[in-house]
Amino acid sequence: MTDFLKTRFLVPLVAVLALMGLAYVGVQANLQWVLGVVIPYLALFVFFEGLLFKIIGWARSPVPFRIPTTCAQQQSLPWIERTLADKLDNPTTFFQVLGRMALEVLTFRSLFRNTRTELQKEEKYPEGARLVHWSYKWLWLGAILFHYGFLIVFLRHLRFFLEPVPGFVKLLDAVDGFLVFTTPTMYISGILLLAGASYLLFRRLANPQVRYISLAADYFPLFLILGIAGTGFLLRYLYHTDVNAVKQLAIGLVTFKPVVPPGISSLFYMHLLLVSVLFMYFPFSKLMHMPGVFLSPTRNLASNNRWRLHVNPWNYPVKIHTYMDQENEYREAMVEAGIPVEIQPEAAAEKE
Repeated sequence: MTDFLKTRFLVPLVAVLALMGLAYVGVQANLQWVLGVVIPYLALFVFFEGLLFKIIGWARSPVPFRIPTTCAQQQSLPWIERTLADKLDNPTTFFQVLGRMALEVLTFRSLFRNTRTELQKEEKYPEGARLVHWSYKWLWLGAILFHYGFLIVFLRHLRFFLEPVPGFVKLLDAVDGFLVFTTPTMYISGILLLAGASYLLFRRLANPQVRYISLAADYFPLFLILGIAGTGFLLRYLYHTDVNAVKQLAIGLVTFKPVVPPGISSLFYMHLLLVSVLFMYFPFSKLMHMPGVFLSPTRNLASNNRWRLHVNPWNYPVKIHTYMDQENEYREAMVEAGIPVEIQPEAAAEKE
């Protein structure tokens, strides 16, 4: 437990707190230009370069055979009925693969079907315990809340970078804040993001098996995202900053005419620094599963091996040594050892 606290939990937590402290010290030292312009540009450069490097590397990796992960009946004889679920779980056409990928990306279907296995101790069984499999939907729910909350928050923030603000952003803003019970309006997506990220962190701490396999690299992005959501929550509802100045800063960044207006609080620069670090960390972390799912051969290939021959395009000519080559080379020794041969030595001599 001590090793876990020191190396896996406390180190990433202290790192995120140190980043927030660094932003505060930077503001006190009048380094707003570095925090508001240099670091965000650096973060975007690292993000896109790392993303392209990873995706190109994956795209160049050879996938010579169809290896989709399937969990349903394969198409075989025409009179065997296949349900829609079978076609999505074991797709054989492009459109079935498209449906499978859509459900995976938009609804986390494989995670929804996740089951949990436990050894439950009960005295009425001779062995004293039994193996139980049961549906486990809490992880799926936490992941859905987290990912969709993050997506909506990201899209809502486009209003800071675009002028005029697109209509879909205004509509999303209105729908997200339709429960007007505070001033300023409380956004549902922000609550979902905090709730989802908190649950994923709690699960890693509360479940002994998950805690055992969790590393600092698993906790660091969670602490980053919680820090981003927490500082954003404080900026909106408790410690207000000049929103017009923030939008001026954002517009200057996207138009490559950077300007750092006065009136922006230290808390905002903490928020911005955490976002920048998340962008830089993204291509080199497990968060790359977001684009990686589209390039996964276990998900994006049709299972049509039964009626279509797939030849490895990376095969190269290999010099083979057949049985007859071996017999021609060792025929007399095989006859002497009593090993049967296809062609007797006399017949072979006549052919020569």
